Amino acid sequence: MPVNKVLVVGGGITGSVLCLALAQRGVGVELVEVSPQWFGVGHGITIQGNALKALRSVGVLDRVLARAVPFDVMRLRRADGGLITELETPHTGGADLPSTAGALRSDLQDALCDAVYAHGVTVRLGLSVRGLDQSADHVDVTFTDGSTGRYDLVVGADGINSAMRALIGITTRPRPVGMSIFRVVARRPAEMDCAEVYYGGPRYKAGYSPISDDQCYAYLLDENLDASLIGPRASLDLLRERGAGYGGTWGKILASLPDDTAVDYRWIEAVLVDEDWHRGRVIVVGDAAHACPPLIAQGAAMCMEDAVLLAELVTADEPVDRALARFMARRLPRVRMVLDNSLQLAEWEIHPDTPGADPARIMSETLASLTVAA
Repeated sequence: MPVNKVLVVGGGITGSVLCLALAQRGVGVELVEVSPQWFGVGHGITIQGNALKALRSVGVLDRVLARAVPFDVMRLRRADGGLITELETPHTGGADLPSTAGALRSDLQDALCDAVYAHGVTVRLGLSVRGLDQSADHVDVTFTDGSTGRYDLVVGADGINSAMRALIGITTRPRPVGMSIFRVVARRPAEMDCAEVYYGGPRYKAGYSPISDDQCYAYLLDENLDASLIGPRASLDLLRERGAGYGGTWGKILASLPDDTAVDYRWIEAVLVDEDWHRGRVIVVGDAAHACPPLIAQGAAMCMEDAVLLAELVTADEPVDRALARFMARRLPRVRMVLDNSLQLAEWEIHPDTPGADPARIMSETLASLTVAA
């Protein structure tokens, strides 16, 4: 086996799935996470079928689905709540899995964290990488606490603002897409049985997804407001003001939010390292290499696919350099397609009068193309 000891930097979805996939193949894995506490944030996440497939491969699917809400359709609505169309969403993970599941992000991360510990991965919190010294057959790592380690492979899974990306000399940086998102977790109305999206209102788009028996995840896509508003405790009054004009179930959710509701507000950014993601035996994956607007809900899926495939290839019989080259050949075209189509959707939603704009078509075509194995 080309690698026996791997360092994973970043304990989010990508890093956690990668740790599990490697540990299940007999690799000694160490995980460092810069946060002193390891848990997922509380807002919702949409998990497409190909992500569910990845979760099944690392043994946590049953636990995730026990609390999540699976569904196979998506509805598009007008701002007043009137139905535009109902779309059957492709089963990107195979016919035996739901096409989509809505979940609380913290439930997903808790399942991954528990599994990582159960598989014997060494986890070190409040720590990151300060320096790298590579040779032909290993990487010597200096950590931010002054300690050191030697590894066969180092993987940066430290998110869209990756420090590892810069550390290995990749200069690509995220850029704002031109839209922002308000997100809340709310009480789930009885009639909500799948994800629904509202078009044609005063903002770019509103929507929601069920994430548990009694909770839903609701969001509003808006223009980029003042950067000082960005954070996990944005103003509920501002969300109420910006969300006025949407009816139906979305309007009901907005009106029902208690005054102490946690509102997360972010500018949406995108990044694609459109070249090799590795330098020698160090590679960045997941959002550190590619992150797209959440308009096709494929961000987490692309990250999980990275993790599972990388573990598979670097534990096969090929030398590391060939395994990483094969990984790039399979992953870059796929994530580029998802990113390009997500950016096209963002452009159409910012400029809805664009001739030929057809969000339903591009969403359906993208998901259909992802039914082919990663």
